[in-house]
Amino acid sequence: APVTDVQFGPMRLRQDQLQVLLVFAEDDDQSNGFRWACEKAGFRCNIARTPESALECFLDKHHDIIIIDHRHSRYFDAEALCRSIRTTKPSENTVIIAVVQRHADREESSILPLISAGFSRRYVENSSRMACYNELIQLEFGQVQAQFKLRACNSLFAALEKSQEAIEITSEDHVVQYVNPAFETMMGYQIGELIEKQLTEVPINEKKADFLETINSCIKIGKEWQGMYYAKKKNGDSIQQNVKILPVIGQGGKIRHYVSISRLCNDNNKAEKTCECIQAESQTDIQTCRQKDMRKGSLDVRSTTSRGSDGSSQRRRSSMARVHSMTIEAPITKVINIINAAQESSPMPVAEALDRALEILRTTELYSPQLGTKDEDPHTSDLVGGLMTDGLRRLSGNEYILSAKQTHQVSGSLSSPISLNDIPPRITEAMENEEQWDFDIFELEAATHKRPLVYLGLKIFARFGICEFLNCSESTLRSWLQVIEANYHSSNSYHNSTHSADVLHATAYFLSKEKVKQTLDPIDEVAALIAATVHDVDHPGRTNSFLCNAGSELAILYNDTAVLESHHAALAFQLTTRDGKCNIFKNMERNEYRTLRQVIIDMVLATEMTKHFEHVNKFVNSINKPLAALEENGNNGDGESIKTVLRSPENRILIKRMLIKCADISNPCRPIEQCIEWAGRISEEYFAQTDEERRQGLPVVMPVFDRNTCSIPKSQLSFIDYFIIDMFDAWDAFADLPNLMEHLNNNIKYWKGLDARNLRVLRPPP
Repeated sequence: APVTDVQFGPMRLRQDQLQVLLVFAEDDDQSNGFRWACEKAGFRCNIARTPESALECFLDKHHDIIIIDHRHSRYFDAEALCRSIRTTKPSENTVIIAVVQRHADREESSILPLISAGFSRRYVENSSRMACYNELIQLEFGQVQAQFKLRACNSLFAALEKSQEAIEITSEDHVVQYVNPAFETMMGYQIGELIEKQLTEVPINEKKADFLETINSCIKIGKEWQGMYYAKKKNGDSIQQNVKILPVIGQGGKIRHYVSISRLCNDNNKAEKTCECIQAESQTDIQTCRQKDMRKGSLDVRSTTSRGSDGSSQRRRSSMARVHSMTIEAPITKVINIINAAQESSPMPVAEALDRALEILRTTELYSPQLGTKDEDPHTSDLVGGLMTDGLRRLSGNEYILSAKQTHQVSGSLSSPISLNDIPPRITEAMENEEQWDFDIFELEAATHKRPLVYLGLKIFARFGICEFLNCSESTLRSWLQVIEANYHSSNSYHNSTHSADVLHATAYFLSKEKVKQTLDPIDEVAALIAATVHDVDHPGRTNSFLCNAGSELAILYNDTAVLESHHAALAFQLTTRDGKCNIFKNMERNEYRTLRQVIIDMVLATEMTKHFEHVNKFVNSINKPLAALEENGNNGDGESIKTVLRSPENRILIKRMLIKCADISNPCRPIEQCIEWAGRISEEYFAQTDEERRQGLPVVMPVFDRNTCSIPKSQLSFIDYFIIDMFDAWDAFADLPNLMEHLNNNIKYWKGLDARNLRVLRPPP
């Protein structure tokens, strides 16, 4: 018999040949039409003439579809037969159809009596064979397949019922919907005492409210959270639980259920207890639970362990059982093992403090601040949500397809200089002070008709001797710069080749600072300048979140992870190596090329904002603090100690990442007029994204960026406060950039002045 594969979540199901029962007192064109349709569709077909034989046949065969003749009441009562069938257990997932008369001259009758009798739907008589066939096929791929999936749920509930782990399921409103026998045994409740009760009515968790508030900062962005808390049994005893939480999405793309799975430690500590709470909350909560400003508070990590005496000795004894031994230990595992060992001989307050430290260490987002949500700034909230997440992972029929495969070719009409000596005077004049921080990229943009990257690239690359290092000609470099610039979208208000040229300029400026020169090798400088040039190539003017929500080809290709940054790096090498005329790497030795390529890719990927705090915190802890300690200890002149800090391979990587990150978002540290221009451009790009999201019916990632209501001063202040100040404080402490910090302070004052006057625009009115 033919079978069909049906996908149900992660389950792969095999659906056998469908069985159909026809209940017709006499043969006629209608019954013959359905019989022919069953044969054509490959379904097994049985025919019953009476209600008694129909019921007997169904109980024997358990048909998937029953079609009952409802046209002639003189033969049998079709509704009574349907009710009889529905009283049987096998009919729970059967689709029952009523064939009703066609009355062209009579008003349409209600279907409710049929529904009340147990029919799934009606079929208005039509003896056309193809009409009957179409009806069966629609049933097969609609209601029958849905019922087949529901039957598969029985196997899942059978597993839950027999599971040795305690399982509890609640609704999004925290109403208990199911608990299994193991839960009843563990917690001392009977299922009837819990079903349809609010969790607040059942004191299972001593600190439920505090627990939910603590974990909210993690699950709001779809991340798993793991920690420990005490549950209280019906008799009042406390039991320690270790929880893992993640959101489960149901109807309408919203989170609909909470599922809790727990397993207790035994007394001799040989079994590790785990508890998984698959948590759910409304989509609104996910949108509103944003991270607070980093500078306004420290990590909001609350203790989720009981301070009481109940279970405290068990807590001490179980500390070592929480970490499994590993054949190859990662550094974080060694740290956790050291803390666990220290707990064994520590007083209770110290042991509990170490437990809270372990909870933090076991999270995956060690460097992203978990901040509160009260009194938050919506501008900060939207910026964080838009820049530091990869979308809501919401399925959508809309597609945003990037023209990644249609990369721009350099046309012969592009007139570029043969060499630096052929640059027109106006462009030469615009680049005169390119070594200074106050260099005006917009003047060069105007002079080059929006192609500043080729000209500025030629000059900066010549200053750093890039052609000599790569062993390539200036014409090859020029062709490469042309190809790269042609693949930036001039239609983007912000992410165009002018932004690339601006980042290239900032990168070159940072490379000229003494501390940076002490740290990096020539290959690092070459990699940094190339990475700056290509870091946003083929940017569509939309964020990663947008592409993920739209189900774009790039998001699918890169698994919703660092989508754009991965694309920029990959495309840059594709464009470079596909044509020898622009392949600046073609004369490099293989190993040197691989090293250079690795550094370029690492720097481009470092511009992705989801790891912003990780990069900044690592820089502060590995670079700033050790250098400050040497200075405080009077070792400022100890060149060897400083060199040890600066020249280690790990620290050089951190410095290169920090360098390109600061270059990429240095707009708030530019002179005021440039800062204002960049603010207008990025705002326009975000406005355009919001417009498109609303047109396509996609989730609006940054709703505050509505061109009709957005306050640009507020958005700039939020971005500066959340992302810029700490990063540039750290970079300035390393590279010594007093002029940048002065511009930053002036720009903050400017935006605050506009905001104080409740102005939402870039500039005050004349």
